[in-house]
Amino acid sequence: MNFEPIIGLEVHIELSTKSKMFCGCPAEHFGVSPNTQVCPVCLGLPGALPAANKLAIENCIRFGLALNCEVSEFSKFDRKHYFYPDLPKSFQISQYDLPFCINGKYESIRIKRVHMEEDTGKLIHTNLNGKKVSLVDFNRSGVPLVELVTEPDFRSVDAVVKFLKEIQLTVRYLGISTADMEKGSMRLEANISLRVKEQESKRVNELPDYKVELKNINSFRYLTKALDAEIKRQAELLEDGKKIKQETRGYDEDRDRTFSQRSKEEALDYRYFPESDIPPIRIGELKIKKLKFKIPELPSQKRGKYQKLGLSANYIEVLVQERARADYFETALALAKQYNISEKEIAGVMVNQNLDGKFAEPAGLVKKLVELQNVDYASQADVEEAIKKVVLDNGKAVKDYQAGKEQVLGFLIGMVQKELKGKGKIELIKETLISYIHGR
Repeated sequence: MNFEPIIGLEVHIELSTKSKMFCGCPAEHFGVSPNTQVCPVCLGLPGALPAANKLAIENCIRFGLALNCEVSEFSKFDRKHYFYPDLPKSFQISQYDLPFCINGKYESIRIKRVHMEEDTGKLIHTNLNGKKVSLVDFNRSGVPLVELVTEPDFRSVDAVVKFLKEIQLTVRYLGISTADMEKGSMRLEANISLRVKEQESKRVNELPDYKVELKNINSFRYLTKALDAEIKRQAELLEDGKKIKQETRGYDEDRDRTFSQRSKEEALDYRYFPESDIPPIRIGELKIKKLKFKIPELPSQKRGKYQKLGLSANYIEVLVQERARADYFETALALAKQYNISEKEIAGVMVNQNLDGKFAEPAGLVKKLVELQNVDYASQADVEEAIKKVVLDNGKAVKDYQAGKEQVLGFLIGMVQKELKGKGKIELIKETLISYIHGR
């Protein structure tokens, strides 16, 4: 049988606020000595009362608005009960039925909700006096955590990775988190099931009656391998006519297989009820408009703008990967107009030569380009001769480019420029080089 995956995501993002979600302890916990940034509130001591972090709530709402969510005018916090050593109160302050943001959509992916909660402590598994032990560091306990939940709209692993990279980029553009997966400030969980591909036309009504949750995913590479392994496992079981158990599983990278952790909890298992120590929150229409006004131009919007300028897809992706670099590019464009320097020329020197790294301000880059306009550039014949030599000396790079690795083109352009002792015009080199490679 031919199966297709049905995948939904839960994405947790730690916000980069100065203080924690419900107390005044510092929120930055990475690399800090264990249990040095704690207080009665984040340790869950009797009588300690939480006070909500206003900036964290605003950043959560801005994130939801960036994903085209509706903002709930009336919202509240809830207690999510479960027992685990890293949860000192034996409940987590989260949101259940009235989250801050609901019903969003990013491209074709439906966003079910974006809500606010507190992070848990961190378990450290180690050896102490010759024994295996688990220690708890509560520095992370109470750090503001935003959770994004999608509908099960993904049909391939590639689509999942593409979406998550865009979410990471969006968060960084908003300036609300570093979303650094290696430091744990962006963590992923995937819910996955399989169905027979012929049911594609019934995708809304014919979802499988089970789902398996993959937890503790901390990199895109790890996510890809974990999803592939779980898809393979489920397909083999379904081929044998077996029913798949609804559960939470982890991934063993060494053995390239998933393993059972526990049965998957439902909402009733958490015994949600309203957080009695934090009043409900009303968010007025004027407040929502102010937060929406603070949202910068996002990566998808910049891509559309740069496409209209005629930039190649490769150039566009390089420029939008950092908001500061994209802003630098646009400032340089505005300054360069009076000198008749083209958008492609500015993008070219930034992407291929990293000239923006040599000039702190766009004005310095534009000044350099004006100086280069007066340079005695290499002739067409000299460019062609240099290209022939570079192509001959770099056969592997040429084959990689022909195989679809467009980023190799920048390397080849740089090698041609080196042959020409910096006197080649980038656009001329690029056009001639592409023409020569394709004409071979």
